[in-house]
Parts: sequence; C-alpha cells; structure tokens
Amino acid sequence: MRKQQKGFSLIELLIVVAIILIIAALAVPQLLSARAAANEAAAVGAVRALDQACVTYTDAYNIGYPAALSNLGPAVTPSPAAADLIDQNLANGLKSGYNFIYTPGAADANGYISSFAVNANPASSSSGVRYFYLDQNEVIMYAYGNPAGPTDQPL
Repeated sequence: MRKQQKGFSLIELLIVVAIILIIAALAVPQLLSARAAANEAAAVGAVRALDQACVTYTDAYNIGYPAALSNLGPAVTPSPAAADLIDQNLANGLKSGYNFIYTPGAADANGYISSFAVNANPASSSSGVRYFYLDQNEVIMYAYGNPAGPTDQPL
C-alpha cells in the first residue's frame, strides 16, 4: 500500500504559480491603461475648472484674466492676488499626473488681460498620452505626442 500524500507536489505548485503569473501579465497592462485614462479624464476636468475659474475671476474683479495660476489659488480672504477659486495643487500647476501651464495674454495700457491659454501636459508617459489646450474661446483641444495648441483637434 502506498502512503497518503500530504500537501502539494513541487510540480503542482509550479503550475499554480505559472497560472498566476500569466493572469498578472494580462491584468497589469490593462490596469496601467485604465490609470492613464483616469488621469486624462481628471486633466480635462481640471482644464474645465481652470476655464470656469478664469471666467469667474474676470467677472468678480473686472481686471481681465489673471496674470498667473497662483492668482486663482486658495486664500483666507479672496482678492485679485489669490481669488480662492482652485485648490493648491492646481494653483501649483501639477495635478493627477499632469503639468498645467497657464499663459496670460499681453496686458493693455490699463493692465487688462483679455486672453489666456492653458496647456495640460502629461508629467510622464504613464500619466497619459494626450496633451490638452484651452484658451479664452473655451474649446478644449487635444493632441498626441506634443503639446496641444489652438489648431489641434477639439475634444
């Protein structure tokens, strides 16, 4: 008579480990692409929030668009220097794996800024693949591989 075996043999364990590794190899790329898509969606939301903040800033202070992202940032008492319209991360120019670059237009003789542009660029290749652009026309444009501009594809 043969003695009863306790536990698993080495071959059985190796087969189970191989199956787990195959499943992980299939799941990890999907997880990374889902993360990049989530970052892109968050970047579009942040660009829309910046657009709304710029319009609100112009309406509230009647001095045109802000001169910098920091003018839209948090404050105890809202003022043109810090309007308390966006969170600190976005005011610093980095959120959800994207770098946000705000460029005000030239000021007129009275200091009124009548235009602006916002670029949202992925901080790394794992953050996202699309670049976004918005200006005072309030249409979000996107491009692949290079920073987006006013002539790129609308979102």
